[in-house]
Amino acid sequence: MQEARSTWGSRLGFVLASAGAAVGLGAIWKFPYLVGSNGGSVFLFPFIIMTFTLGLVLLIAELTIGRAGAGSIVTAFRKLGGKYWGRAGYLGVVTGFFVLSFYSAIGGWTIAYFVNACLGSGLVSDQAQLGAHFASISADPVLAIGYQALFLIITAWVVAYGVSSGIERLSKVLMPLLFVLMIILIIRTLFLPGATEGLRYLFSWNPEAFSVDALLSAMGFTFFSLCLGSGCMLTYGSYLDSKVDLIGSSAWIAFLTILSSLLGALMVMPPVFAFGLDPTAGPGLTFVTMPAIFAQMPFGNLFAILFYACLLVAAITSSVSMLEIDVAFLHDEWKWSRPKAVVVTSVGLAFVGAFSALSFGPLADYKWLGRTFFDWIDYITSNLCLPIGGLMIAILASWLAWDKVKPFISGDKTHSELSYKVLRWSIAIFSPILVLTVIVTGI
Repeated sequence: MQEARSTWGSRLGFVLASAGAAVGLGAIWKFPYLVGSNGGSVFLFPFIIMTFTLGLVLLIAELTIGRAGAGSIVTAFRKLGGKYWGRAGYLGVVTGFFVLSFYSAIGGWTIAYFVNACLGSGLVSDQAQLGAHFASISADPVLAIGYQALFLIITAWVVAYGVSSGIERLSKVLMPLLFVLMIILIIRTLFLPGATEGLRYLFSWNPEAFSVDALLSAMGFTFFSLCLGSGCMLTYGSYLDSKVDLIGSSAWIAFLTILSSLLGALMVMPPVFAFGLDPTAGPGLTFVTMPAIFAQMPFGNLFAILFYACLLVAAITSSVSMLEIDVAFLHDEWKWSRPKAVVVTSVGLAFVGAFSALSFGPLADYKWLGRTFFDWIDYITSNLCLPIGGLMIAILASWLAWDKVKPFISGDKTHSELSYKVLRWSIAIFSPILVLTVIVTGI
């Protein structure tokens, strides 16, 4: 099985694919509104620090388990920790499935907005009308499920081609394209009158704005942004050859994740301040506030197309990594062919995901403890399943299987024994503190 297993064609392809998995909608959709809602720089700076420290070592741990276990999260957990750890790995399989089930609904909205931008519709300055426009898409069962299905078809098509011919080839094209599109938009928005206020909000340190909530939010987004805990990075690590240095590669992934988040904030915050809109608008910042900005800009429709193209590219590079979690499991554990695994999983996602898509329309009034189906899936996976998965990875890599995973860290490079000790105890002690904090605050 190990000999027949797919591998990345190059280190660059692996780094770009992993960065794409980490970037996702988080960098352009979630990060700007978290920065806006948590005081700008008092959220931004802790996020950068924690990503390059605790987040980085946990990323190294997950990738190393994948390479050492040479299989899906269930396969790798069982090889390194025994049969009971293999059963624990099913949490990652289930988590990846349910995350993609609601993530695909947002991906569907992104396609809808991209199509509308290409058609020249949906750009008005009245936010009440824009809110109604968003509701007309998300609440219409035909549009919501249809666009969600289209997003899943695109994702399945890429994954069906395999690791090197599908995911890696896509990442080598879309990730550079994403950065180019983002830079074009940033250059345009920085020339808007009043845009410097947005820069000041992002980068001027304001101790008076500091809050514990902002710090805890930064911790949580560090975990979310690096795509840790579901087995996504573990699965990608399982396709690596023995020569790649995981410490250096992980540092590049963390750097590109931070860079994309910064670029996402620079796309959104300067124009928000330039037009006097509310930076704390929350999740609606992307789908309600930004169209109002484009409606007031010269050639606004062109920049709307570029913006939603960025969002769609980011969404697809992340969704393929989530689908690959379950496809790798079905291939390694159940011996299914890749096409069969892709089709069956995608059909299941379309069925379960429809409940998330309909949570803004026909099922909007069906709530339990004040949450819709969409809200519950998001809450459980983000606040419980992903952090618990990260905690298991930290324990397995540092306490139970360190001697097994250590030889797989450095590849063809040599690191000092001191660096290994620092890495191990960072994974063993400091990473679990971060994860437990995320769990407690999430609950």
